[in-house]
Amino acid sequence: MRLSILIPIYNERATVSKILDQILAQPLPGGLEKELILIESGSADGTRRIVEGYRSRPGVKIIYEDRPRGKGAALRRAIPEATGEILLIQDADLEYTPEDYPAVLEPILSGRADAVYGSRILGHGHWQFRKYKGIYRLFALAINVGGLLYTKLFNLLYGARFTDAATMYKVVKADILKSFHLTRNYFDLDWEITAKLVKAGCRIEEVPVRYSARSHREGKKIRFFRDGLTVFWSILRFRFSA
Repeated sequence: MRLSILIPIYNERATVSKILDQILAQPLPGGLEKELILIESGSADGTRRIVEGYRSRPGVKIIYEDRPRGKGAALRRAIPEATGEILLIQDADLEYTPEDYPAVLEPILSGRADAVYGSRILGHGHWQFRKYKGIYRLFALAINVGGLLYTKLFNLLYGARFTDAATMYKVVKADILKSFHLTRNYFDLDWEITAKLVKAGCRIEEVPVRYSARSHREGKKIRFFRDGLTVFWSILRFRFSA
């Protein structure tokens, strides 16, 4: 079997080589082969030149976009290119560690789940997983509360029991994810995927993962109002649409 790791990349000069090296060095359980699909979305900070250096690495495929169209658009372009039986979404920063790959893969490899979500809350005893200093503390609080409320809203509308539906770590059987007609272009694609997994009756399991948050000053790209509104609309839209 093969694991396809989908990595959208945009303006990540400070972290992209570190995370790619970590992924390439990370052993996989169950004899899985590893495929990396890098979607470079027209970075303006020299990231593309760094990514180009990985083109000759075994198991690495690079998709070049002429301009950024959003994380969701990058992932939608990458999904049809994946050849693995399991797909894993990985950001190009250092907020999540590839050392958690065995944990998020185990429920699928053991046959218990069709999809696995890496929860930043399970096993930590609290939901305030972003802790910044100074004025950034207000931003962190707003994002923490927003993620909590959206997860609770999703659970209420869809009859689910997520602790952290906003997590990046989503691991899904490829045939299932490829069967969905995905439409969203930004961070709301995460919620579209979750909505369609739940509505399809898929077995979803959450496992604890580690998390080290970064601020906007360090490259965080989420925008509170823009992304907050698109996520809210997507949660409602996919609940009440066919």
